[in-house]
Amino acid sequence: MQNAEPADVLDARFAAAKEASHRLARATTAEKDAALQSIADLLVERIGQVVTANAADLEAGRAAELGDGLLDRLKLDETRVRAIASAVVDVISLTDPVGETVSGRSLPSGVRIDQVRVPLGVVGAIYEARPNVTIDIAALALKSGNAVVLRGGSAAERTNAVLVQVLRDALDRVGLPADAVQTVDDFGRAGAQHLMRARDFVDVLIPRGSARLIQAVVTEATVPVIETGAGVVHMFLDASAREDWAVELVENAKVQRPSVCNALETLLVHRDAAERLLPPVLARLEASGVTVHADDRVRALHPSALPVTDEDWATEHMSLDISVGVVDSLDDALDHIRRYSTKHTESIVTNDLGNAERFLNEVDAAAVMVNASTRFTDGAEFGFGAEVGISTQKLHARGPMGLPQLTSTKWLVRGAGHVRA
Repeated sequence: MQNAEPADVLDARFAAAKEASHRLARATTAEKDAALQSIADLLVERIGQVVTANAADLEAGRAAELGDGLLDRLKLDETRVRAIASAVVDVISLTDPVGETVSGRSLPSGVRIDQVRVPLGVVGAIYEARPNVTIDIAALALKSGNAVVLRGGSAAERTNAVLVQVLRDALDRVGLPADAVQTVDDFGRAGAQHLMRARDFVDVLIPRGSARLIQAVVTEATVPVIETGAGVVHMFLDASAREDWAVELVENAKVQRPSVCNALETLLVHRDAAERLLPPVLARLEASGVTVHADDRVRALHPSALPVTDEDWATEHMSLDISVGVVDSLDDALDHIRRYSTKHTESIVTNDLGNAERFLNEVDAAAVMVNASTRFTDGAEFGFGAEVGISTQKLHARGPMGLPQLTSTKWLVRGAGHVRA
């Protein structure tokens, strides 16, 4: 195949993944769990290879002046690799969704119908500078009986090459087809574009990364796409919000890990609480190294803040930057969120039950919260184990995508010579 055209090589890989998906679809839970344990074991065995490859990717990333947020997502040290391996083991304990009966009944005719979960088939994933996603997606796909085709981006190319080999070798060790895991990384952008148009082989495509990446995939792909990721996440401090809750929740949501999609990007404060809440909240943020971009009413109380722009309101900073504004009412907060939200996660801090219920009912997002940090929007926190991503669209799956979201359903109809009257 050395003289073959790139498209031919890629189609051969996709066809191999399709063939492997048929074997995975009938694999037993025990077989799939053995594969997951093999992946976890091999990850630990090859920590040195993973970390060495990752160090080279980090060095190249710094030379290319990648932002701190992307570099943090890119980094894999021994602790993180062991955590990834542990997350794979956690997936073993999760219920296998394949074959689960979603609904069933006997019709008046006597025909029995049952709706059961089945694998999607071949899942494509396009993501950037997130080598942990290589393992997370593969583990969930395998447990749910799917093959995967991965495009992990040039920033993590060396790391992902090692991880993909780990996955393929681990499958081979337990007698499942290594071809269930494929990559297009060695073909760069051309590989990604071919993947986006591989309707004959790939059943669904999941982009995970920046808003720009997701939009590019949605625009260019002919394979069905599940949108995930981009998080212009808001928190609204209502007039009745407790100061101690406000300070702790804002700091946790913004500072704990600013480069992830459930991190807080915009803080809105009711005008009646601004003088009470803004000084302690912003003091805590600045003590944690956060740069505040604020409107005029906030800057009147906190002059060190930078002026906020329309672009700031629409930006997923993925860094220690936050946009802050004062609003006159809950209605104004809801209007602002409707305008700028990416429908990922939104939160209100309040002691007013009526306002809490309005916020829960009226905000259109995958996750809507009351008196909780936005950092809880996560597959592990929701009890799903590792996640493929946070779906921000409304078809098939919404919110953290775990094992059930990587299945479809089919109807099984059982009769005894029945004909339709």
